[in-house]
Amino acid sequence: AATAPRIPPTRLALHHFDMSYSLQLKDLWPSVRASLLCEQKYGALLNNFSPVDHVTQELELLNATDFVSEAPKKAQQSQRGAAAETSLPLRASIRSNIKCYTFPRGDITRFRPARPDTLGLFDYYLMDAASLLPVLALNVQPNDFVLDLCAAPGGKTLALLQTGACGHLAANDISISRTKRLYQVLRSYVPKEIREAVSVTSCDGRDWGQLKGSTFHKVLVDVPCTTDRHSVMEEENNIFHRRRTKERQMLPMLQLQLLMAGILATKPGGEVVYSTCSLSPLQNEHVIE
Repeated sequence: AATAPRIPPTRLALHHFDMSYSLQLKDLWPSVRASLLCEQKYGALLNNFSPVDHVTQELELLNATDFVSEAPKKAQQSQRGAAAETSLPLRASIRSNIKCYTFPRGDITRFRPARPDTLGLFDYYLMDAASLLPVLALNVQPNDFVLDLCAAPGGKTLALLQTGACGHLAANDISISRTKRLYQVLRSYVPKEIREAVSVTSCDGRDWGQLKGSTFHKVLVDVPCTTDRHSVMEEENNIFHRRRTKERQMLPMLQLQLLMAGILATKPGGEVVYSTCSLSPLQNEHVIE
């Protein structure tokens, strides 16, 4: 065992995905595999707490577009009849103030680093644009009490604040170090008077239903997962490391417990969005079932 070659966790992850996702996705897997192994392409979430008109003009001159406002147009073009019903939750949420600029498919231009305005607030936040989809699906309405159960490092929490609709926002993450990153994001992008309306905690999310049951109109349960792109690209903090095998195997149980806690924290008639950064049915459909 001491002399056997050590297989990097990234290779273990890719082997695992080749075995499972090729059966799940069949002919689509080669293109999905190539996408996972490509450099990540970011979107620029505009910060509505900073003057954004000049930033909007700058991004549009670079041929970037706001994919959030473009979505309803594309949905109307591509969906007809009963199929159009599937886009209604997304269309409803488009009325929010969220704007996220992306470059066209095939354009690998990078956004410049965010810059602070005269008040010291940064003009946009770079994130995976797909990470906005759970926030849009949550469809926050004016004065909703909202819980982000697994909030760090803070991109989705910031996006929830960009809606301008949260009556109160609770942002929780079990990791104290990750919660510090969340605080940093809030300080860098959100005015003090808005930050004071956000309660940040470092509780075990599985206990939240017992702590504050039936409290929130909307709950986002963006659970820890295998984070597929990270797993095939980064050695550091990789869940496919051999010493984390048991932790990885227990992920669906952890995800189920977090989802149950999120449901218990929701008012009757409220809504819960469950999301992952994984393609695995064990961590998605099977948890919901």
